[in-house]
Amino acid sequence: MRFSEKKIATILRQHGYKFTPQRRIVIQTVASSQDHLTAAAIYERVHQEHPNIGLVTIYRTLDILAKLGLICELHAGGSCRSYTTGASEHHHHLICSNCGKVIDFSGYDLSQLEQRLSLETGFDIEDHLLEFIGLCQACQKEVR
Repeated sequence: MRFSEKKIATILRQHGYKFTPQRRIVIQTVASSQDHLTAAAIYERVHQEHPNIGLVTIYRTLDILAKLGLICELHAGGSCRSYTTGASEHHHHLICSNCGKVIDFSGYDLSQLEQRLSLETGFDIEDHLLEFIGLCQACQKEVR
């Protein structure tokens, strides 16, 4: 489920954030894409029509939206992150190491693994992020 702009505005306000025109534009840019976009890609798209919106504003907005669970943040190796409008349910990612394609998936119960890891390590697990990296079907065909 994707959040409507009205719902995002309400959640932002409930958490003490303003729903500024700049934030609206960033949200609309992320929501209009079916792909996971990097902050730089979002900036390029936003900057074409709104050159007054800076990269720092993009990063701050993305951080707030990700913290509130309003967008999905993908950690695609190193410090590179990309974003898409998030599903309300917890999900994971398959990432193609060749073309960068991302497939979201859910429906796998990892609670037993979390409990086992917590017991074995004494680590208090608050959340998790699961990403598998490999080759998508199209890239596998290119390699063969």
